[in-house]
Amino acid sequence: MTERAEDREESLTAATEARGLEALISRAPRAGKGPAPVERWNPAFCGDLDMEIREDGTWFYQGTPIGRMPLVQLFSSVLRKDEDGKTYLVTPVERVGIRVVDAPFIAVEMDVSSTGDGQVITFRTNVGDVIEAGPDHPLRFIDEDATGGLKPYVLVRGRLEALVARPVMYELVEHGEEIEVGGRRMFAVRSKGAVYPIMPAEKLQRLSA
Repeated sequence: MTERAEDREESLTAATEARGLEALISRAPRAGKGPAPVERWNPAFCGDLDMEIREDGTWFYQGTPIGRMPLVQLFSSVLRKDEDGKTYLVTPVERVGIRVVDAPFIAVEMDVSSTGDGQVITFRTNVGDVIEAGPDHPLRFIDEDATGGLKPYVLVRGRLEALVARPVMYELVEHGEEIEVGGRRMFAVRSKGAVYPIMPAEKLQRLSA
Protein backbone atom coordinates (compact mmCIF):
# COMPACT_ATOMS: atom_id res chain seq x y z
CA MET A 1 0.00 0.00 0.00
CA THR A 2 1.41 3.38 -0.96
CA GLU A 3 1.73 6.25 1.50
CA ARG A 4 -1.01 8.15 -0.35
CA ALA A 5 -3.34 5.15 -0.13
CA GLU A 6 -2.62 4.88 3.60
CA ASP A 7 -3.51 8.55 4.02
CA ARG A 8 -6.77 8.01 2.16
CA GLU A 9 -7.60 5.02 4.36
CA GLU A 10 -6.89 6.99 7.55
CA SER A 11 -9.07 9.84 6.31
CA LEU A 12 -11.88 7.42 5.47
CA THR A 13 -11.60 5.83 8.92
CA ALA A 14 -11.72 9.21 10.64
CA ALA A 15 -14.75 10.23 8.59
CA THR A 16 -16.51 6.97 9.41
CA GLU A 17 -15.85 7.43 13.13
CA ALA A 18 -17.15 11.01 13.00
CA ARG A 19 -20.34 9.85 11.28
CA GLY A 20 -20.72 7.16 13.94
CA LEU A 21 -20.47 9.73 16.73
CA GLU A 22 -22.94 12.03 15.04
CA ALA A 23 -25.31 9.09 14.51
CA LEU A 24 -25.24 8.40 18.24
CA ILE A 25 -26.25 11.96 19.01
CA SER A 26 -28.87 12.02 16.24
CA ARG A 27 -30.79 9.37 18.16
CA ALA A 28 -31.51 11.96 20.87
CA PRO A 29 -34.74 13.67 19.76
CA ARG A 30 -33.74 17.13 21.06
CA ALA A 31 -30.10 17.05 19.98
CA GLY A 32 -28.99 20.56 19.07
CA LYS A 33 -32.05 22.15 20.71
CA GLY A 34 -30.72 22.56 24.23
CA PRO A 35 -30.22 19.88 26.88
CA ALA A 36 -32.20 16.72 26.26
CA PRO A 37 -34.32 15.15 29.05
CA VAL A 38 -31.57 12.62 29.82
CA GLU A 39 -32.67 12.23 33.46
CA ARG A 40 -35.86 10.56 32.21
CA TRP A 41 -34.05 8.03 30.02
CA ASN A 42 -32.85 4.68 31.33
CA PRO A 43 -31.14 2.92 28.40
CA ALA A 44 -28.78 -0.03 28.65
CA PHE A 45 -25.08 0.61 29.23
CA CYS A 46 -23.22 0.00 25.97
CA GLY A 47 -19.63 0.30 27.19
CA ASP A 48 -17.08 3.08 27.40
CA LEU A 49 -16.20 5.40 24.55
CA ASP A 50 -12.64 6.62 24.06
CA MET A 51 -13.72 10.19 24.71
CA GLU A 52 -12.35 12.58 27.32
CA ILE A 53 -13.07 16.11 28.50
CA ARG A 54 -9.80 17.68 29.63
CA GLU A 55 -9.30 20.19 32.44
CA ASP A 56 -9.54 23.14 30.05
CA GLY A 57 -12.88 21.92 28.69
CA THR A 58 -11.49 20.55 25.41
CA TRP A 59 -13.19 17.37 24.19
CA PHE A 60 -10.98 14.59 22.80
CA TYR A 61 -11.96 11.50 20.84
CA GLN A 62 -9.35 8.75 20.56
CA GLY A 63 -6.68 11.24 21.62
CA THR A 64 -7.62 13.86 19.01
CA PRO A 65 -9.33 17.16 19.89
CA ILE A 66 -12.86 17.54 18.57
CA GLY A 67 -12.52 20.85 16.79
CA ARG A 68 -16.12 21.23 15.64
CA MET A 69 -17.96 23.25 18.28
CA PRO A 70 -21.44 22.31 16.95
CA LEU A 71 -20.53 18.65 17.49
CA VAL A 72 -19.25 19.35 21.00
CA GLN A 73 -22.49 21.20 21.76
CA LEU A 74 -24.48 18.22 20.52
CA PHE A 75 -22.54 15.91 22.83
CA SER A 76 -22.95 18.27 25.76
CA SER A 77 -26.72 18.30 25.28
CA VAL A 78 -26.94 14.56 26.10
CA LEU A 79 -24.36 14.48 28.89
CA ARG A 80 -25.32 13.02 32.28
CA LYS A 81 -23.48 12.28 35.51
CA ASP A 82 -24.98 9.43 37.50
CA GLU A 83 -24.92 8.53 41.19
CA ASP A 84 -21.95 6.23 40.52
CA GLY A 85 -19.88 9.37 39.84
CA LYS A 86 -19.35 8.48 36.18
CA THR A 87 -20.30 10.64 33.22
CA TYR A 88 -22.20 9.30 30.23
CA LEU A 89 -23.53 10.28 26.84
CA VAL A 90 -27.18 9.21 26.97
CA THR A 91 -29.83 8.72 24.30
CA PRO A 92 -33.18 6.95 24.66
CA VAL A 93 -31.62 3.69 23.45
CA GLU A 94 -27.99 3.69 24.64
CA ARG A 95 -25.66 4.95 27.36
CA VAL A 96 -21.87 5.13 26.88
CA GLY A 97 -19.27 6.18 29.40
CA ILE A 98 -16.72 8.95 28.85
CA ARG A 99 -13.88 10.34 30.97
CA VAL A 100 -13.95 13.77 32.60
CA VAL A 101 -10.68 15.01 34.10
CA ASP A 102 -12.26 17.75 36.22
CA ALA A 103 -15.61 19.32 35.31
CA PRO A 104 -17.43 18.78 32.00
CA PHE A 105 -17.95 22.51 31.42
CA ILE A 106 -16.00 25.73 31.91
CA ALA A 107 -17.63 29.01 32.95
CA VAL A 108 -15.90 31.44 30.61
CA GLU A 109 -17.85 34.64 31.23
CA MET A 110 -19.93 36.21 33.98
CA ASP A 111 -22.22 39.15 34.52
CA VAL A 112 -23.42 40.71 37.76
CA SER A 113 -26.63 42.67 38.10
CA SER A 114 -27.99 44.58 41.10
CA THR A 115 -26.40 44.48 44.57
CA GLY A 116 -27.00 43.13 48.07
CA ASP A 117 -29.75 40.55 48.47
CA GLY A 118 -30.96 41.28 44.94
CA GLN A 119 -27.61 40.52 43.31
CA VAL A 120 -27.66 37.98 40.49
CA ILE A 121 -24.51 36.39 39.06
CA THR A 122 -24.94 34.94 35.58
CA PHE A 123 -22.42 32.63 33.92
CA ARG A 124 -21.92 31.51 30.33
CA THR A 125 -20.21 28.18 29.72
CA ASN A 126 -17.86 27.17 26.94
CA VAL A 127 -20.67 25.23 25.25
CA GLY A 128 -23.24 28.02 25.43
CA ASP A 129 -25.19 27.32 28.63
CA VAL A 130 -26.34 30.49 30.42
CA ILE A 131 -27.13 30.00 34.11
CA GLU A 132 -27.90 32.22 37.07
CA ALA A 133 -26.14 31.15 40.26
CA GLY A 134 -28.66 30.59 43.03
CA PRO A 135 -30.67 27.85 44.76
CA ASP A 136 -31.12 25.91 41.49
CA HIS A 137 -27.52 26.47 40.39
CA PRO A 138 -25.40 26.69 43.54
CA LEU A 139 -21.77 27.75 43.69
CA ARG A 140 -19.15 25.89 45.67
CA PHE A 141 -15.52 26.66 46.38
CA ILE A 142 -12.81 24.11 47.12
CA ASP A 143 -9.20 24.61 48.12
CA GLU A 144 -6.71 23.83 45.37
CA ASP A 145 -3.96 22.04 47.27
CA ALA A 146 -1.44 22.24 44.43
CA THR A 147 -1.46 26.04 44.33
CA GLY A 148 -2.98 27.04 47.63
CA GLY A 149 -5.72 28.81 45.67
CA LEU A 150 -9.41 28.25 45.08
CA LYS A 151 -11.45 26.39 42.47
CA PRO A 152 -15.05 27.60 42.16
CA TYR A 153 -17.72 25.43 40.54
CA VAL A 154 -21.30 26.22 39.56
CA LEU A 155 -23.96 23.57 39.03
CA VAL A 156 -25.24 23.63 35.45
CA ARG A 157 -27.81 20.83 35.46
CA GLY A 158 -28.31 17.44 37.05
CA ARG A 159 -24.93 16.64 38.64
CA LEU A 160 -22.96 18.43 35.92
CA GLU A 161 -20.84 21.37 37.02
CA ALA A 162 -18.82 24.07 35.32
CA LEU A 163 -15.39 24.99 36.62
CA VAL A 164 -15.14 28.77 36.78
CA ALA A 165 -12.17 29.78 34.62
CA ARG A 166 -9.41 31.54 36.53
CA PRO A 167 -9.91 35.02 34.96
CA VAL A 168 -13.64 34.74 35.74
CA MET A 169 -12.84 33.57 39.26
CA TYR A 170 -10.86 36.77 39.90
CA GLU A 171 -13.83 38.79 38.69
CA LEU A 172 -16.16 36.74 40.87
CA VAL A 173 -14.06 37.29 43.99
CA GLU A 174 -14.21 41.05 43.42
CA HIS A 175 -17.91 40.83 44.27
CA GLY A 176 -17.25 39.06 47.56
CA GLU A 177 -18.08 40.60 50.95
CA GLU A 178 -17.86 39.70 54.60
CA ILE A 179 -21.14 38.10 55.67
CA GLU A 180 -22.28 36.39 58.86
CA VAL A 181 -22.87 32.72 57.98
CA GLY A 182 -23.88 30.29 60.71
CA GLY A 183 -22.50 32.56 63.42
CA ARG A 184 -19.14 33.00 61.69
CA ARG A 185 -17.80 35.84 59.60
CA MET A 186 -17.17 34.57 56.08
CA PHE A 187 -15.92 36.10 52.87
CA ALA A 188 -18.72 35.15 50.48
CA VAL A 189 -20.70 36.06 47.38
CA ARG A 190 -24.45 36.45 46.98
CA SER A 191 -26.69 35.49 44.08
CA LYS A 192 -30.49 35.24 43.87
CA GLY A 193 -30.84 35.46 47.64
CA ALA A 194 -28.35 32.68 48.40
CA VAL A 195 -24.97 33.16 50.10
CA TYR A 196 -21.94 31.12 49.03
CA PRO A 197 -18.97 31.17 51.45
CA ILE A 198 -15.55 31.40 49.85
CA MET A 199 -13.37 31.32 52.97
CA PRO A 200 -13.38 32.44 56.62
CA ALA A 201 -12.91 36.20 56.94
CA GLU A 202 -9.86 35.72 59.16
CA LYS A 203 -8.17 33.64 56.46
CA LEU A 204 -8.76 36.40 53.93
CA GLN A 205 -7.25 38.91 56.35
CA ARG A 206 -4.15 36.74 56.73
CA LEU A 207 -3.78 36.43 52.96
CA SER A 208 -4.20 40.19 52.55
CA ALA A 209 -1.68 41.08 55.27
